[in-house]
Amino acid sequence: MPFPSDLEIARSGRLVPLRDVAASIDIPPHLLEPYGDDVAKIKLDAIEELADRPRARYVVVSAVTPTPLGEGKTTTTVGLGQAFSHLGKRATVAIRQPSMGPTFGIKGGAAGGGHAQVVPMDILNMHLTGDFHAVTAAHNMLSAVLDNHLFQGNASDLDPHQITWRRVIDANDRSLRNIITGLGGRLDGVPRQTGFDITAASEVMAVLALSGSLSEMRARLGRIVVGYRRDGTAVSAEDVRGAGAMAAIMVNALKPNLMQTLENTPVLVHAGPFGNIAHGNSSIVADLIGIRGADFLVTEAGFGADMGAERFFNIKCRASGLVPDAAVVVTTVRALKAHSGNHRIVAGRALPEALLVENPDEVHSGGSNLRKQIENIRLHGVPPVVAINAFPGDHPSEHAAIAEIAATAGARSAVCTHFAEGGKGAAELAEAVTEAADEPSGFRFLYPDDLPLREKIEVVARQVYGADGIDVAPSAAASLDVYERNGFGRLPVCIAKTHLSISSDPALMGAPTGWRLPVREVRASVGAGFIYPLCGEMRTMPGLGTHPAAHEIDIDADGRIVNLS
Repeated sequence: MPFPSDLEIARSGRLVPLRDVAASIDIPPHLLEPYGDDVAKIKLDAIEELADRPRARYVVVSAVTPTPLGEGKTTTTVGLGQAFSHLGKRATVAIRQPSMGPTFGIKGGAAGGGHAQVVPMDILNMHLTGDFHAVTAAHNMLSAVLDNHLFQGNASDLDPHQITWRRVIDANDRSLRNIITGLGGRLDGVPRQTGFDITAASEVMAVLALSGSLSEMRARLGRIVVGYRRDGTAVSAEDVRGAGAMAAIMVNALKPNLMQTLENTPVLVHAGPFGNIAHGNSSIVADLIGIRGADFLVTEAGFGADMGAERFFNIKCRASGLVPDAAVVVTTVRALKAHSGNHRIVAGRALPEALLVENPDEVHSGGSNLRKQIENIRLHGVPPVVAINAFPGDHPSEHAAIAEIAATAGARSAVCTHFAEGGKGAAELAEAVTEAADEPSGFRFLYPDDLPLREKIEVVARQVYGADGIDVAPSAAASLDVYERNGFGRLPVCIAKTHLSISSDPALMGAPTGWRLPVREVRASVGAGFIYPLCGEMRTMPGLGTHPAAHEIDIDADGRIVNLS
């Protein structure tokens, strides 16, 4: 009998009233704003009302460098959250909201999988409570105000050739990457070249994720840089008088969303997923609430530990003041075999037969990636735990090989079967995480605030990526100088590079050495609070493939969504 689809499993689950879910982490009913039966907003008053409760252990889930096979990071995050109840402990899960662009593209949804899911998964993947639409509207409101500012005389003396603010939409639409606006007659605006990014890549989304209160969000929105004057000084959203309207649009979006897993574990869903140019983590307000109602708060960082976890430590924790107690690195047998470099794997195609043959030596060969990601966690003084996400075709000798790699690197490990068994299948992982979180915290940032931007980039490149150094293009160097002169030098860096390799070359597997990080361009997300160097070609507006999920997703005769994965 075939294993049921994620959607079938999700719809077979028995949900409990959200008031009961909230009560399990001591959130009273007056702090909830219901959105239908299965989702609720949590009022921001909860941050202050819950502040005197004991602090949960704070656990971040990361992974080895992603492969086209998928390592199951969200599934493991959900499974781990469910597993704590099997040990008599309470947990809250905090994850990001899926973007509809990838959901209708090739990636699919982001609710977890199998018996470790957030439910209802169709609601999670489609709109939820409209936070993405609020980000879209707020971002494009600033675009409209900015273009009107130019049309009405450009009082700020903004250089039209140095405008950095684009528009956004929550869809994969490559035809919008580069456009010209203002065409037509004199009253139709000032013609200029611009373009669209996907909503999850908006700086407004990063502001949403990194703000701890409404007042902080309003201040961050005002600091957003929309472009530069001819003398190189920055023009902000406040300067063009667009920040207030943006904040008004975003008031409800700052409240995190409460859902539940298939085992009724509370889940806080908030902020978007775009990991290459953003910090790739869920929101600070969700964590400030979730860390006060349970024994453990389990959150997820995007991509591998060299990206999402590094940004979690150096950007998110720097902004929130919260200190992590443990970190999970998710891996699979197949992922480490892929990192051996012996197989050509293409998303959507059948797996190479050789990948499925028992071969612990090949696991050891690809284990360099896991060892480096464990090291990246340890660089920040956080105890690592390796989650071996088991697949039916794995062999015990291969699991043993991963456990040996982890032990040699000084990390605990556990084999997990949460996809098939739910929380029970991750109980061993929960025990290992509990032990790790009991260790004294030695958390530290990788660099101080006052280190110059170039040196911050080099620290991450050398220590986290294993590069021999950085090569900064002249235009990127000029941008760094402009940012330092504008007072942005104390901001952390969010390096935008490929997620498919620890290096900047997506073709290099394992843990490459003997290479240098090319910094071709540097941009500033001043409102969000970081500088992001671009090290390779980064697409901020994806395109649809030959056979996107949008071709199959539909509704049935009863109006229920079908073919969602």
